[in-house]
Amino acid sequence: MSKTIKLRKGLDIRLLGEAEKVKTSVDAPETVAIKPPDFHLLTPKMEVKAGDKVKAGSVLFHNKYNDKIKFVSPVSGEVADVVRGAKRRILEVVINADAEIQYEQATVPALENMSRDEVLKTLLDSGLWPFVRQRPIDIIADPDETPKAIFISAFNSAPLAPDMDFIVHGQDELFQKGIDVLSKLTDGKIHLNVKGNGAPDAAFMNAKGVQINNIYGKHPAGNVGIQIHHIDPLNKGEVIWFVNPQDLIIIGKYFSTGMFDASKIVALTGSEVSNPKYIKTIIGTNLSKLVEGNIDGDNVRYISGNVLTGEKVEPNGYLGYYDNQITVIPEGNQLKFVLTKGWMAPGFDKFSNSMLFPTWLTGSKKFRLDTNTNGEERGFVVTGEMEKVFPMDIYPMYLVKAIMVNDIDAMENLGIYEVAPEDLALCEYVCTSKVNIQSVVRDGLDVIYEECM
Repeated sequence: MSKTIKLRKGLDIRLLGEAEKVKTSVDAPETVAIKPPDFHLLTPKMEVKAGDKVKAGSVLFHNKYNDKIKFVSPVSGEVADVVRGAKRRILEVVINADAEIQYEQATVPALENMSRDEVLKTLLDSGLWPFVRQRPIDIIADPDETPKAIFISAFNSAPLAPDMDFIVHGQDELFQKGIDVLSKLTDGKIHLNVKGNGAPDAAFMNAKGVQINNIYGKHPAGNVGIQIHHIDPLNKGEVIWFVNPQDLIIIGKYFSTGMFDASKIVALTGSEVSNPKYIKTIIGTNLSKLVEGNIDGDNVRYISGNVLTGEKVEPNGYLGYYDNQITVIPEGNQLKFVLTKGWMAPGFDKFSNSMLFPTWLTGSKKFRLDTNTNGEERGFVVTGEMEKVFPMDIYPMYLVKAIMVNDIDAMENLGIYEVAPEDLALCEYVCTSKVNIQSVVRDGLDVIYEECM
């Protein structure tokens, strides 16, 4: 039976630069990269070296502590470099891509004849498994566990987020195939959560074998963690898996064709983009061709992902493995005169979430915001602002403080098993103490993983 969830807390940050609903394409990337840091808690063990030839679907590396979990190349070509950082940590596996992609070809049996173990082995051997993630801890799912449910969030509520209805339009069969694959992995429900006040695409509304739930509310309504909390809350010892709709389509393609087709559509967004649009590209693509000739100004920040949770990258950097969005906004590294742009300014060009500036009266105005935090970290004081934007029955201020003092019992009692860093991104945005809350939460989850799981 479907559920309707209406969230009263949250915040929509209205930014300029939403992508126009037109799908375009660019020249194939000359290089792509798979970045092990995109997979938290992963220690990669390389299976290729610079100079090796690979096809799309060839294994690049596996998890050192669970060699069943493999990571494959999204393109064919030659391994150009294995980039290492401090303590020889692997940061990127860079591949010079062929002009025409050659695929590893596998024979996949009819899905209806496959057992759970056979489906699981296919996902692991093909390199598709990293698309399946889990709560708690927000990491790649453990294939040795059985989830009590699987969640698919069919919309993203983050600032300038891509419209999933537009992206998946016309891919109904592949999306359904992906759902059929997931149905083999759990005896519980598959929850497909759609935006309640929208008009979900037919791929979502006609999906079979799922429970369709309607979610109403501001960001972070599209976060899978918020949806899990209100639909099927996690208790200690339980596991829920989740998959992104585009990643589910890639899974569907593999079970239909036997090929690892890593193509996806990303939204190029942000106030500094001349022509925000949707672009068909590939996982791990180099950003240079995507943004070439389409950026206003030089003093800008490139973000793989959205402004709240994305990763800063260079203009010739690479798209994150799970990202469906590139955002370009002004850098906030310029001094602001106190009377015109600083804290004494009237604030006619500033977004207000607390009625501090008069712009709260203009409910639909969009803003050109930069990366300036307008201050540095200071005493962590109680303001009540976090609770206004955090739609969980959890006290975010107390949870963060418990993590900061490494009080494991308090963390568990305050609900750390239900959260991920992205769920508290808005808390970080409104925090007057300028605390890096997402980083604190990630550290807390690492402690829980090491000590309690």
